[in-house]
Order: sequence, then C-alpha cells, then structure tokens
Amino acid sequence: MKELTAEQIKRQDSVDNAIYQLVREINPTADEIRWDIEMIGEVRDVIEDWLVERLKITDEQNFYPYLEENY
Repeated sequence: MKELTAEQIKRQDSVDNAIYQLVREINPTADEIRWDIEMIGEVRDVIEDWLVERLKITDEQNFYPYLEENY
C-alpha cells in the first residue's frame, strides 16, 4: 500500500497549522478556538482553490499532498 512520504506529511501539517494559527490570530474575541480539522479543511479548500484554480501558481499535490485512490 502506498503511503505519503515524511516530507508530504510535513507539508500537510504545515498547511493545517498555518490555517489554524491564522484563524486564531484574526479572531477578534478572547474566545478560544479549538483545533477543528473540519473547519481547517474547509478553509484549506478555499485557499487551494485560489492558489490552484484562480491564480494558477501551484497544483493540488504541491499545495496539499495526497494519495490518489485507484479503483
């Protein structure tokens, strides 16, 4: 079975952590924002759309590596 490389996992972690930190930084309240991968994933999808589809400066794999499923 194919697996992500350590570098690919590091990239995923970097993207997810950057999004989480951004959300925490722009929160205008003192309320704590807990780690929520669903929220992070939704924000990541919007950022990916901008970088890949609209600005065309990278591709999906370079932005957020993943394994392609073969059926």
